[in-house]
Amino acid sequence: MASDDFVVVATRAGAVRGRWRPTTGGRGNPRSAAFEGIPFAQAPVGELRFQAPVPTAPWEGVRDALAFGPTAQRGDPGTTLIPEPSVPGESTLNVNVYTPSPEAPRNGSGLPVLVWIHGGGFTAGSPASPWYDGRNFNRDDVVTVTISYRLGFDGFGYIDGAPTNRVVRDWLLALEWVQENIAAFGGDPGRVVIAGQSAGGGAVLTLLGMEQAQHLFHGVFAISGALADVKEEKARALSEKLAGALGVPATLDGFRSVSEERVLEAQQEATKLDPSNLEEMLTEGLGLGPQIDGELIHRATPESLRAGVGADKPLVLGSTNDEFTMALDGAKQVLRLMPRGAVLARFGVPKPAQRAYLGANPELAERPKHLIAGRVLSDRMFRVPLVGIIAARGSAPTWLYQFTWPSGNFGFAEHCLDVPFFFDCLDGPEVEPLAGPNPPQHLADSLHMCAVNFIERGDPGWPRYEEPKKLARIWDIPVRDASDPLRAIAALLT
Repeated sequence: MASDDFVVVATRAGAVRGRWRPTTGGRGNPRSAAFEGIPFAQAPVGELRFQAPVPTAPWEGVRDALAFGPTAQRGDPGTTLIPEPSVPGESTLNVNVYTPSPEAPRNGSGLPVLVWIHGGGFTAGSPASPWYDGRNFNRDDVVTVTISYRLGFDGFGYIDGAPTNRVVRDWLLALEWVQENIAAFGGDPGRVVIAGQSAGGGAVLTLLGMEQAQHLFHGVFAISGALADVKEEKARALSEKLAGALGVPATLDGFRSVSEERVLEAQQEATKLDPSNLEEMLTEGLGLGPQIDGELIHRATPESLRAGVGADKPLVLGSTNDEFTMALDGAKQVLRLMPRGAVLARFGVPKPAQRAYLGANPELAERPKHLIAGRVLSDRMFRVPLVGIIAARGSAPTWLYQFTWPSGNFGFAEHCLDVPFFFDCLDGPEVEPLAGPNPPQHLADSLHMCAVNFIERGDPGWPRYEEPKKLARIWDIPVRDASDPLRAIAALLT
């Protein structure tokens, strides 16, 4: 049922009212319907805190879905690379649906579907970002869903007496909701691509390697994916550390006796990055994230992929050139005084590999040392894991990209820079601080349409990354395909 301004769709739990608004770009569908804050599970509070998500109860009448639902991210996140506001409230397990055709298809299948999982290191982030608005995917005949999920210790912490991987269970239930309801919004549950960036990119790779998730999606687009694959002993150690700081036993009753605010404070202190332990973070990964629990996640993701899990799913993955270079801006004066070899060694390039690494990356020779360190950090955190994922996939259909267009503000391709190009929202709020003035719209047109192609038909439109050429798409001006850009990190793989 539709009007000039509002539209109502019947979900399995009840009817929801959305709002029409225009798309941008001057092509395709001129308008899009937004349904925001639809609960897919009950609020994870009280007896449901630290439990697996429980499907939302049905409601009577028409529920307004005109504003974002509560987010697991609390308070003011401050200045971040992507604007991701917090929304207060308890019912944090909700979805946002954007569609150009909010009705079940009468003949044949519906439109392809993109499901987006936001990033934020598994401890922050929000689906309420204006960048994640699916209006321009709707313009190009793709229904878009963004999901909210629990964060940090409430979602991932190891707790005796509580189910593990509660956040992973949130993702699974949200994807089940998509399977059951997306046809009512004009989508095809048989054509679902999951995508995410940073921790969200790690999330979709985790799901790709999970046997229990395979029926819920049909392709994966991982942008700067950061895998966690936390081992049980590490999860237990963090739990004990938090319990000690809070003065409670590391049990379900113990952690339930403490407010969410106190747990967040203790979590922030316990997971604070210590620059002196940089190597530990690079080798062991994030402290909070999907855990190898033997129930949902049986082994590290690359091992699952090597065993053939997800081999029938097409995968696009890649990174920006200088993901975390910005993080070293404050260290530029200290690094400037260090010999280049010492800088490389400090960030994990041993002396025997330094000549080969610099030879494969000749542009680094003229860069300031903090930018060299930033490139090494980016390579080790993001591109080295790509090699393992691609190798584990074997002959499964895989496409590689590298986003190298330099921001007009920073002069390099930093973390998150490719996101507004993916969503084709360069005219959105707060893009200029990240991308600079007048970012190239034709680059967004190209990247976004390749994403649309992949969601529609499982092929982004450039050659697979396979022998002998190992071609990859380079997002820059001009857009081009290059032979094996990962050879630039070969010295880091020995």
